[in-house]
Amino acid sequence: MRERFWEHYALAELTQEEWEALCDGCGRCCMIKLEDEDTEELYFTDVVCRYLDTHTGRCTSYANRFEVVPDCIQITADETKTRYDWLPSTCAYRRVARGEGLADWHPLISGRRTSVIDAGISVRGKVISEALVPEDALQERIVHWVE
Repeated sequence: MRERFWEHYALAELTQEEWEALCDGCGRCCMIKLEDEDTEELYFTDVVCRYLDTHTGRCTSYANRFEVVPDCIQITADETKTRYDWLPSTCAYRRVARGEGLADWHPLISGRRTSVIDAGISVRGKVISEALVPEDALQERIVHWVE
């Protein structure tokens, strides 16, 4: 990977390896979100995709995620700036697209994969699988710890 690539290249110019490295592995994109139909405001729940390991905060089916979860959204460089406002403000893709740079806890800055956990950004240990929550109970699971 190129040194500090996120500072020198647009998202569309990243290699696949750089693109994957930009993800901090927080798991927040896997949280089920609810949208207010009137205000279009987005609410995060503490309920995650059934394939997210709630103890590690990592996808158990990452390579096959689009096959096993047909509505899993693939984040691409050309859509990040406008279409993915649903990503939390901590998301590296969203931050880089907006010219904000990476947070100091991001693994590419800290040099440690666990820094996202240490900073409290990871969903690890904070969420529950959708397999355990009835769909009609999602409104009761809205959380306010996601920015």
